[in-house]
Amino acid sequence: MSTLTSPTTSTASADDARGSPHEMGTARSGTRPLTGTLGLVRLILRVDRIRALVWVLAVGAMGFYFAHAIQMIADDEETLASLAGLYSDPVGRMMVGPGFGMEDPTHARFFAAGYALFVYILIALMSIFTVVRHTRADEQAGRAELVRANVVGRHATLTATVLVTAGLVLAGSALVFVAGLSAGYPWEGSLLVATTGAAVGLFFTGASATAAQLGESSRGASALGGGLLGLAYVIRMAGDAPEVGGTALSWVSPLGWAQQTAPYVDDLWWPLLPLAGGAVVLAGLAFWLSTRRDVGAGLLPARLGRAEARPSLGTPLGLALRTLQGTLRGWTIALLLASLMFGSYAQTMLDAADSLPSELADVFVGEDIMLGYLAYIALFMAVFVTAAGVGSLQQVRSEESSGRAEYALSAPMSRTAWMGAHLAVTVGGALLILVVVGAALGGSAALSLEEDGASRFGELLAAGVLKAPAVLCILGVVTALLGWLPRLAAPVGWLLVGFSGVIGTFGSLLDLPEFVLELDPFGHLAEYPVEDIAWEPVVWLSLIGAAGIAAGLVGWRRREVGRI
Repeated sequence: MSTLTSPTTSTASADDARGSPHEMGTARSGTRPLTGTLGLVRLILRVDRIRALVWVLAVGAMGFYFAHAIQMIADDEETLASLAGLYSDPVGRMMVGPGFGMEDPTHARFFAAGYALFVYILIALMSIFTVVRHTRADEQAGRAELVRANVVGRHATLTATVLVTAGLVLAGSALVFVAGLSAGYPWEGSLLVATTGAAVGLFFTGASATAAQLGESSRGASALGGGLLGLAYVIRMAGDAPEVGGTALSWVSPLGWAQQTAPYVDDLWWPLLPLAGGAVVLAGLAFWLSTRRDVGAGLLPARLGRAEARPSLGTPLGLALRTLQGTLRGWTIALLLASLMFGSYAQTMLDAADSLPSELADVFVGEDIMLGYLAYIALFMAVFVTAAGVGSLQQVRSEESSGRAEYALSAPMSRTAWMGAHLAVTVGGALLILVVVGAALGGSAALSLEEDGASRFGELLAAGVLKAPAVLCILGVVTALLGWLPRLAAPVGWLLVGFSGVIGTFGSLLDLPEFVLELDPFGHLAEYPVEDIAWEPVVWLSLIGAAGIAAGLVGWRRREVGRI
């Protein structure tokens, strides 16, 4: 005779089998925390086989190019000594680091002092994007829940992500080490540069893993990780600018710790301890926080919305503005603060004009060093405005890939209206940020200048606005890809931003072929206010941007929504 089980007993047994709310959806009863980790490592490598290879090769290529570029630019000691002044003056230290070894420069020291920082930043970005892609993005898309429905331990996904990211960091750093050796630099310093890059990458691996536990969106996690990297750069700028070797403020920044190793000069290894310790602590914190939340949820509470929606949300433009305003607002605040800081150095540049090295003329266009500096900063900030636009278009793509665009299009709204509204907000937001950046740069420069400051405000405001055609050109190219080849839109967009940033910053020093320089849209525009405005490239770049946006709208109307 069978034994009947009461409903109360069976319910209790089911609850026991499921476990606590924090454990639901993470693993079957009795599964070890790391069960399935190796399988997930293989899955991540399979899914990211092309993306991971591109990241690693990009890190290695950047290290190889920077290591060899200075040897081609300065092929004798006299030229090298004159170029060293670029990174030993306050502005140079603000841009690239504390300037160790520039009083007795070598090619190796110039590589470490002037270029290694940007290799570290690229490795950090690789870490941030890889971790968020395989943690928070998978949870947001529902893929993590499908994986955890199998026999997978609670910590398997995060462990696999950290292992794969660490492997990519180490592989990229190894290529940087090979690049240093191929240039003939001492192996101790080359190993230190590579190890420092690995330490920076692992630190931001832990930081982004922690960020992925906080918010409910991949965009928020990426913003937290990228914001930490940007803050580290700004703090390092403020710490390194006052004196050679940096100040106490330099030690507040993870990037400052990295550069205090002084490769090829002092070869100090102990400044890597804070990076290594921070990586371990942040990774451990990420694992602990992951046990305090449910799958798909974030630890930071979502902001409560209005009880009733605004009428504007019933329009395509209002919906697009609501979707993209967070991204554009974050960029606006960051670039506003940076512009105020850069503009405040105008009087410093004017005072130091006679003592700055003549090679600055290759970077700061024109004979007036102060105006050349401000024109250079206007270009530098315009590249970041372009990055804001590309990030906004990437968010438009995520609205489509997540299925939210389909919900909007199920209402009485045409495809053209939906995409057109998002493009209008993106382009309009980028133009507005250009105005804000130009006004902040001009206002802070006018306040810092002891004489004739008021007249500079209008010039610098115009300098920012006149970069709009190049910004529009790049956004047009990305929009065209978004309409016809959506998978390439984000990678190509970020590649164009990075290319413009490198060419704008180092193009005059890298002795690149002319056809490579011609590929930079910003390079066709006049460096106003140092140079007179050239209207022909303004017209052509604007037409290219408009044509790209039109082509993107046509492609969007013709292809399937949600196409991968």
